[in-house]
Amino acid sequence: MDRAQKEKMVEELGQIFDSSGVVVVAHYEGLTVAEMQDLRARMREAGGSVRVAKNKLAKIALDGKPCESVAEFLTGMTVLTYSEDPVAAAKVADAYAKDNEKFVILGGAMGENALDVDGVKAVAKMPSREELIASIAGCIGAPASNIAGAIGAPASNIASILSTIEDKAAA
Repeated sequence: MDRAQKEKMVEELGQIFDSSGVVVVAHYEGLTVAEMQDLRARMREAGGSVRVAKNKLAKIALDGKPCESVAEFLTGMTVLTYSEDPVAAAKVADAYAKDNEKFVILGGAMGENALDVDGVKAVAKMPSREELIASIAGCIGAPASNIAGAIGAPASNIASILSTIEDKAAA
């Protein structure tokens, strides 16, 4: 890799560190190509990405970034998982680590907050942006459906009473 390629890589990594809601660093030593492709597919499905980069270049790219604390985890064969959604990458990385013992989470960062392994697991347990939006929409829609049910209930009660009276008169 020549100097121009390295500079381009540092710039790309810098953009990743600037725009990501969460960055998770993990060791991937021993993963097969198929297992790495599976991790990439899972991450892509969740709206995140996976990046393998030289640790030295990643440390240069981290200089002055909000998630600069991740630099301490960049030793050995490391992979970066990241997403704009503050919990998506952590969820996928945590789930993948449970399925594959060769994938070992070292830590990460959520904005300026450094995360250890337990921190990444705690973030993974948080609801995602889509789950929060769905629950808020459910809370907003629930009163309207309750009102509609309350308004419609007397009419259905009257209809069932009239039906019962008709049945008794016919018998």
